[in-house]
Amino acid sequence: MVFACMRIAVAALGAVLLLSAATPVLAQGSDPKASTPRPAGSETDPKKEGQRKLDELAEAAKLLGGPAANPECVWLGRRVVRLMWQDDLDTAFRHLDLYDRFGCPAGHIQATFRCVVRRGPIDSKQPDALNGRVHTCWVNPTQEETPASAAAPAGTTSR
Repeated sequence: MVFACMRIAVAALGAVLLLSAATPVLAQGSDPKASTPRPAGSETDPKKEGQRKLDELAEAAKLLGGPAANPECVWLGRRVVRLMWQDDLDTAFRHLDLYDRFGCPAGHIQATFRCVVRRGPIDSKQPDALNGRVHTCWVNPTQEETPASAAAPAGTTSR
């Protein structure tokens, strides 16, 4: 009889412990800012972001020819160039292996990166500046420098 009472007491204690452990989880509220819906016109709208990416892929396919215009080459190639600019060479080389595996032209990566570097520093205050420059250079890697940077003085001359 004593053993049966102890078994009931232990089971009741276990149930109380389980219920009390679940209570703090239920008491934690979510951040009200995180649950508010985003306005439809915000820049982080997933529909607009997805449409922008599709438009960029279509633009690259229209302006480029050959394998560099394939969607997988555009996506991987632009990613490789961004990673190289950000000095994440290990990840860039892993992506470059995939880029090569899809049969994409390695020379286009080189030309695009050269274009990005020649255009000078990127304003870090603009969140999409790097992506825009990489896309512009991907579509036309042989483009000349911007007029503002071409008109800049060459600096001092040696005598």
